[in-house]
Amino acid sequence: MDLQALQLSAKHQIFMNRFVAACQADQRVIAAFLGGSYAKGTADAYSDLDLSLITTDAAYEAFFADRAAFLGQLGAPAFLEDFGRPKTVFFIFTDDTEGELWFGSASRVDHIHSGPYRVLLDKKGVLTGAVFPEREPTQAEQIELLRRQVVWFWHDLSHFITAIGRGQLCWAHGQLEALRLYCINLARLRQNFLDGDVGSEGYWKLEQALPTAQLSPLQATYSPLERGAMLQAVLTLVQFYQEQALLLTRTHGIAYPAVLERVMLDRLDRLKTV
Repeated sequence: MDLQALQLSAKHQIFMNRFVAACQADQRVIAAFLGGSYAKGTADAYSDLDLSLITTDAAYEAFFADRAAFLGQLGAPAFLEDFGRPKTVFFIFTDDTEGELWFGSASRVDHIHSGPYRVLLDKKGVLTGAVFPEREPTQAEQIELLRRQVVWFWHDLSHFITAIGRGQLCWAHGQLEALRLYCINLARLRQNFLDGDVGSEGYWKLEQALPTAQLSPLQATYSPLERGAMLQAVLTLVQFYQEQALLLTRTHGIAYPAVLERVMLDRLDRLKTV
């Protein structure tokens, strides 16, 4: 395809030329495509490259094992990691090109991508008519995720109480961040229950996930490392959590942990009198 039509940045244009040329020259590679923000037409100056390539079935295992050598043809890598995710490499090159590369084989391409894509190379027509639906978690998966968020908030509040009661303010401050993330996740679920980024990636593209005004009460919870300020912050977090969690548990038929809430709030009340 005409890479100029993608309106790539100058460094991405050079990198993509190398990538397509390397794929074209390698007989094991039969197709390659571009996904992410460039394929969606939403790329900006901070966008990275979301690339996928497909090999023959026979060559796949050996090619994946030798993936560093392939990537070495594209420039000088400063960072290559898979973070424990199979079929994927996250990369940063010394020219500041960053992205991820997914690997698939001719008979198994459905796992490597979701959403729009732009074909870069297709030697055998394996991408003709191919559709990669956007992946969404199931309702049951999200209900279990919600249950964990609702219950574990109080578990982490217990750690906050222990930490601040012992005067371990750095630990307590870290627990404030954990509690804030639960609140953010609950707000995201309230906005879109099938939001696939809820969980440890709750901050991921947060401003696109929901109006920032919905999180304005949390601004005051970014407190200094001082006992009184942190206690006030945690009270704000508890109130925000309760507003989100009570509505979500009623909506989705989950039992709200009222007994656990009472135990933890009693602990918090005792802490305030110390």
